Amino acid sequence: MDAESLPRTRLFIDQKLAPGGTAALNGDRAHYLRAVLRQGPGDRVLAFNGADGEYLASIEALSKSSGVLRLERRTRAPVTGAPPAPWLIFAPLKGGRTEYVVEKAVELGVGRLVPVFTRRGDVGRVNLDRLRANALEAAEQCERLDAPEIADGIELHKLLAGWDPARTLFVAAESGAAAPLVTAVTAAAGRPVAFLVGPEGGFDQQELDALRRLPFVVSVGLGPRVLRADTAAFSALAVWQAAAGDWRLGDGDARPPHRD
Repeated sequence: MDAESLPRTRLFIDQKLAPGGTAALNGDRAHYLRAVLRQGPGDRVLAFNGADGEYLASIEALSKSSGVLRLERRTRAPVTGAPPAPWLIFAPLKGGRTEYVVEKAVELGVGRLVPVFTRRGDVGRVNLDRLRANALEAAEQCERLDAPEIADGIELHKLLAGWDPARTLFVAAESGAAAPLVTAVTAAAGRPVAFLVGPEGGFDQQELDALRRLPFVVSVGLGPRVLRADTAAFSALAVWQAAAGDWRLGDGDARPPHRD
C-alpha cells in the first residue's frame, strides 16, 4: 500500500503502538469513528503518537462506548534529531479565537501551549478539555506525529516566577527597544525557546517592567504594523520555523519522515 492509498483518517493514540498489537479506543474516539465518520469493523485508519510513530490499523471492534484497533505495520517512524519545538504562551481571547490560536499553533509545530492571565486580559478562564480536543484534532489533520501539551492556565507573575532560565522567552514588544524578530530567533537556533503574546489591550506597565528585568526575556519586534494578538502569535511562530525551526530541513534531514 503506497502513501496515496493509505487511509485519510488519523487518530492520536496515547498508548504503546507496535506491529500486531492492539489499541483500545475510549468513548469519544469510538463515537467519532462510528457516528461521525460512519466507520466500522474492517475499516482502516492510521494510529500515531510521537514515541512510536504512525501505524496502519484496522478496526477490530467498535461500539457506542469503546473500540479496538489492530495494528498492522508502521507507516512512519518517530521523528528524531528535529530542532526543539517552540512553546507558545498566550493570553486567551474572546469569541472562539482562543480555539483558533490553538489550532493554528499546532499546525505551526508548537510543543506546548500555555494560557496566561494578565492584568488587561479579557478572558479569566479557559475550557482546557475543549482546547486539548482542538489540539488533538489539529494534530491529526496536519499529519504531525505528536500532540502538543496544553498546560493549565496560569497568572503571568506565577509563570515568570517558575520559569526555567535555560529557555529563552521572546516577548512580542508593543513599544520600546526590541530586537528584529528574524535576528533574535536565528541567534537562538538549536536552543529551547518560547514566545509570549499578550492580550488585545497589551501588557500593563508593571508587567512590562517585570519582564524587562528578567535575564531570560528578549523583546522582539514584529514589524511596523500593529498586529492583533492571534496574528502576532502566528507571525512569531512562522518566522521561528523558517529561520530556526523545522521549515529549514530538507529531504535528507530530520523532519516528519516520508512514508515507509
